[in-house]
Amino acid sequence: MKLTRESLLDGTFHAAVRSSLGPGARIISDAERAAQVGAILDRAPRRGRIWVFGFGSLIWNPAFRFVERRTARIHGFHRQFCLWARAGRGSPERPGLMLSLEPGGSCTGVAYRIASRAAPTELDIIWRREMFTMAYRPVWTTAYTAKGPEPAIAFSANRQHERYAPGLADAEVARLLATGSGPMGRCCDYLFDTVEHLRQLGIRDRRLEALEAKVRAYGAAGLE
Repeated sequence: MKLTRESLLDGTFHAAVRSSLGPGARIISDAERAAQVGAILDRAPRRGRIWVFGFGSLIWNPAFRFVERRTARIHGFHRQFCLWARAGRGSPERPGLMLSLEPGGSCTGVAYRIASRAAPTELDIIWRREMFTMAYRPVWTTAYTAKGPEPAIAFSANRQHERYAPGLADAEVARLLATGSGPMGRCCDYLFDTVEHLRQLGIRDRRLEALEAKVRAYGAAGLE
């Protein structure tokens, strides 16, 4: 299963995820998605300036159309593996973890500017991807870039969601990343791809790099 613009629009990605989640999973409806996109646009700090901040796979597989891309830092949030993955890169038998934003500190990633007229369409695609199970909470924040600050939408953890996994020790996070696997592949590859693309941008995330070393050691010891 691959996450692409096409698979998001034609429903094949959602169908695969839904089958992994089971019949009781709470999934965002079309009406809820449209209402949330409309609401976030209504709250835009600067009309016509729509940026989206990527801290994980949005860095290396955005799947939406944008007109500008900049390295950016946001304040008040940090990157954290704190969402269960029991579909996608995990399964009920081999759960993994996904990144989200947690309060405190700062986070460096990539900000994408979406053309103003395309914002409803492109944000709809992003919502199909990020908000499918509503495990994230979209917020407006400020992305600080080399060309100045820009208003940006970021996706923080929904702390009321059943997927929220707070306070896990680094050793347990490493174990789950090393062993998690699902229809989208291994959870560890999500970590490895994120770290590698951050390095390519000249961004050092020491905690993610330490986790990468632990996960590779876990696999080298034959414990996956």
